[in-house]
Amino acid sequence: MYSPNMSLTSQKVPCNNNLCELQSECSGATSLCPYKVAYVSADTSSSGTLVEDILYLMTEDARSEVVGEDCFWVQTGSFLDVAAPNGLFGLGMEKISVPSILANSGFTSDSFSICFGRDGIGRISFGDRGSSDQKETPFSVNKVHPTYNISIVGISVGSTATKADFSALVDTGTSFTYFADPAYTQISGAFHAQVQDKRYVPDSRIPFEYCYYMSSNNTIIHSVNLTTSGGDQFPVSDPTIVISIQQNEFVYCFAVVKSNKLNIIGQNFFTGLRVVFDRERMVLGWKQFNCYDAEQSSSLPVTPRNSSSSPHDAFGQGSYTPEATKESGSSTQVTVLTPPVNCSSSFKTLTNIVVLLILLHLPIF
Repeated sequence: MYSPNMSLTSQKVPCNNNLCELQSECSGATSLCPYKVAYVSADTSSSGTLVEDILYLMTEDARSEVVGEDCFWVQTGSFLDVAAPNGLFGLGMEKISVPSILANSGFTSDSFSICFGRDGIGRISFGDRGSSDQKETPFSVNKVHPTYNISIVGISVGSTATKADFSALVDTGTSFTYFADPAYTQISGAFHAQVQDKRYVPDSRIPFEYCYYMSSNNTIIHSVNLTTSGGDQFPVSDPTIVISIQQNEFVYCFAVVKSNKLNIIGQNFFTGLRVVFDRERMVLGWKQFNCYDAEQSSSLPVTPRNSSSSPHDAFGQGSYTPEATKESGSSTQVTVLTPPVNCSSSFKTLTNIVVLLILLHLPIF
């Protein structure tokens, strides 16, 4: 957990700094810059004062470089007990986010990728524009408050395929996927209709509606795919999660939470994919990938699940307990890719610049 008091390079940001976006709430030019963001979760917010500090990133060629960062927050609501209690890494489209500052300073291309393995461990690569063989769909951007929204035109679960028409926010800061009706009923209903295992009685401690007792040898998890605008399919390799309900007793759940309003594609739907947020071309790209391999050229297909494997193998290595925080067990390695040779801009060696670690993902306006 980052603490400004434990850093030798931490500096408070005054209101007259061009990084301060809430200057209208300042009492004077030299007073401390306030920071405030509200999130989609009920009564959940992050606020405090803005702080500059140094963030060390590793380049793909293993040379260590230095980048600046700042963060500081007071948190309420869900942040206090069930989600990201130490904050979120700012990867949004706003100018104050990490990829925006890296790109605007000329250090990387205006693109980044994120990749999570089945154990929740993954990496972020700044400047990664993906590969020519990746699948893609355009972003549907609200120019006033830009976020990574894509259009979904179809849902397939196992042998069931249906048309759809909704927009979803692809959010790296959300652990699970949230769908509102009619998308939620479409995808969860199709999944439930094809499950042969006994259903577990809904539990108020568990956020998922559709849970099932695990069979010893014959549990089958059907494939889930989202058809995006343009026709490319976004494959979901881990649509379920194992939950410990008591000692030595487990159930598995379809890991999609019913939302009242927003559709959010969260981290659990990214598993086994290198997901590229190309902000220059304004497209989302994805490709099956070995998330433990740092080399761009070393992409490997994820081994498909074998329906005859044991339940624990079929569901991957991760698990969830109702008492645990949603982000426990996850970690991220951060790397920086130097821009390709054919970039039009003249790129310099990385030096100290300011990168803001603030919570930009889901502000409410």
